[in-house]
Amino acid sequence: MATKSPLQTRRARHIAGASSAGWIVAATFLALVALTTALIAAFLNSTSMADNLARQEERRLVERFIERNQNQLVSANKLQLTWDEAVVKLNAPDAEAWARNFLAGYFWGSHRIDRIFHVRFDGEMVRCWREAHVSKDCRFDALAPTVSQLIRKSLHEESGDAVTLQRKRLGSISWPVDAKGVPLSLGASSVSVVEGRPAIMAAAAVVPDVSPSMLAGPPDYVILVRFIDTRVLSDLESSLMFGDVRFQMQPNDTARDRNGLAVHDLNGGSVGWITWKSKTPGPAILRQTAPLLAIYILFFVGVVAGGAIIVRRMRRTTSELVASEAQAQHNALHDAMSGLPNRAHFMQRLRQQLADCTRTRGQGDVFVAYVDIDRFKVVNDTLGHHVGDELVRQMALRLRRSLPPGDFLSRFGGDEFVLMRRSSGGASAADMLGRQIMAVAREPFVISGNNLDITLSCGISWGPEQSEDPGELLRRADIALYRAKQRGRARYRRFTRDMDASVKLRREMEMELRRAIARDELALAYQPIVNAASGAVEGFEALLRWPHPERGMIRPGLFVPVAEQAGMMMPLGNWVLRRAFEECQEWPECDISVNLSPLQIMARDFLPSIDGLLRETNADPRRFILEVTEGVMLDRSEHVVEVLKGLQYRGFRIALDDFGIGYSSLSYLRSFQFDRIKIDRSFVQNIEGDLDAHSILRAIVSLGHTLRMKVVAEGVETPMQRALVQAAGCQMIQGHLFWKAMPGAEARALLDDPAEAERKSA
Repeated sequence: MATKSPLQTRRARHIAGASSAGWIVAATFLALVALTTALIAAFLNSTSMADNLARQEERRLVERFIERNQNQLVSANKLQLTWDEAVVKLNAPDAEAWARNFLAGYFWGSHRIDRIFHVRFDGEMVRCWREAHVSKDCRFDALAPTVSQLIRKSLHEESGDAVTLQRKRLGSISWPVDAKGVPLSLGASSVSVVEGRPAIMAAAAVVPDVSPSMLAGPPDYVILVRFIDTRVLSDLESSLMFGDVRFQMQPNDTARDRNGLAVHDLNGGSVGWITWKSKTPGPAILRQTAPLLAIYILFFVGVVAGGAIIVRRMRRTTSELVASEAQAQHNALHDAMSGLPNRAHFMQRLRQQLADCTRTRGQGDVFVAYVDIDRFKVVNDTLGHHVGDELVRQMALRLRRSLPPGDFLSRFGGDEFVLMRRSSGGASAADMLGRQIMAVAREPFVISGNNLDITLSCGISWGPEQSEDPGELLRRADIALYRAKQRGRARYRRFTRDMDASVKLRREMEMELRRAIARDELALAYQPIVNAASGAVEGFEALLRWPHPERGMIRPGLFVPVAEQAGMMMPLGNWVLRRAFEECQEWPECDISVNLSPLQIMARDFLPSIDGLLRETNADPRRFILEVTEGVMLDRSEHVVEVLKGLQYRGFRIALDDFGIGYSSLSYLRSFQFDRIKIDRSFVQNIEGDLDAHSILRAIVSLGHTLRMKVVAEGVETPMQRALVQAAGCQMIQGHLFWKAMPGAEARALLDDPAEAERKSA
């Protein structure tokens, strides 16, 4: 038998190898075809699922937005109507005048309520308001069924402690009361159609807050109506960052790029649809991955000629996907600006550490420190947000470098940092942590050529001693931070059990302040303002005081913020103006300065209320100087300037109070001619040992003289301070060196005996 030559053998081997390679390439080709088909199908299915999930999440956010608006209206309604005076005044002969200030005016000015209805418990309407004005065109008949349903619904949405909840007969109904027998405030809300337009309706009962005997029968209700108009839709658009938000009676099914949520009333009937431009991720994913798919197809065509290239590309793609996933995981758990862990990452770690401490008792505690940059908003407003962002980055870097490596530092957003430390020692360890954090801000920050002397406030809690729940532990640290800011900032506070009582105290103070205003239990004290050269008394500043029958004298710094948050600044400010107008009417010729709150100036009915007070008291506005702070000039400046011009037109003089501490700008000094500038006490207190403070003082005085304004120095407490401010050019001085604030009778006595007043001031 003939044998094959070596050449034939090699050829056969090449053919067999080629055939084998062909089968391998063919098999690989078919496998890749199947794999590609499966990948494309899975990719399209994934993008479709992502789109559906994104739409569902958007609808859930819109639904929560509507519910939040309903709850806010009910809460505001309850807060304003849980009041003895409301029970009496709504059915009194002067109900319309009272409601104009405390009901219609308040809800229109603070919450932009479009319609207000006063109804009986059985649904009978008493009166109605359009915006802040009483209306005769109520169109209530169409709303009566819905109003009755809301009243019935409110009876089933009782609030309070289920263990101590009691009930009391009020006429024909059983009403829930608290442990003291005071009726609880009930309310309910829904979306409905009002006057052919979609609207949010909120109902709340008018109940007493102190005297339960005032309510013998079923309470009246107040119904608030806010139309779902461009204001609400714009708020939704900006809050949720949605585009092209509309309200439609029917959904637009033909627009595939839009999403929508059906809005229903109490009976489940359709009110309409809120629609918006949906931000589905599918198209963006398709656009961004199209180049990768094209590259993949090109490699697929050349797989027979270069299998190795395909393998290399697949490995590279796999590594890129792994890196991308790792980066996405990092981004999900870290803050983009500072690179620190975010809230989600912090809560995961805190939960793990608390569980570990609970399992191994005696191995130390987990300390949580909530840190906040003091007056961070001032930095943003005066130097710009880019400086604020850089301050946050430098603060994060300094905290990481200054604290031990074992501490876990995170940023929750804005200027809020939260630090976690495993340690032992309880309160002493918390004090050490607080001192270390305070030391971080001892050196100034240099940003864009600005030397920023920054301080920090910090609240500290620790578990499992104080709590084993991560959220509760963080809340307690936040409460301690709030207490640190209350005490003047630039300090730390450890959480103590009595801090929780401050929330209850704030609610009690709000109710007591309402009663104090209604019962005329507040008082004014007057601090003399003297001539810098002669020492003669030229006027007084009227200062608000609250002599509480049980708590003693309460500082304005404590109860004024409560009044601002509770919407009581208009009645409180009107009380101060009325009392100053009445008490000083018979005094000899002198100037009386009265401070105005920014909330008073922002109120739409401020000037009409001033006119009413002048008519009632017959006061001469030329005797009074109204003081405003610099901060009020930054918000809605056109409105503020118009109000200040209106006050000047009526004869009042306007002073710029606390000048130079935060918002100093020549722009508003040019836009409005103030009569006086009051230099903040911080410049005066540092003037004796700080040459810079003295130079700044002289510059402010020179500026005031150039703009034809008198300059008053506040807080003068020593003869040296008096001499320095007088040398700087201040025409008037105010401070404890001369007199503290005194009752009106003593202030009147100074005016009656000017020689004795000059002798004492000298």
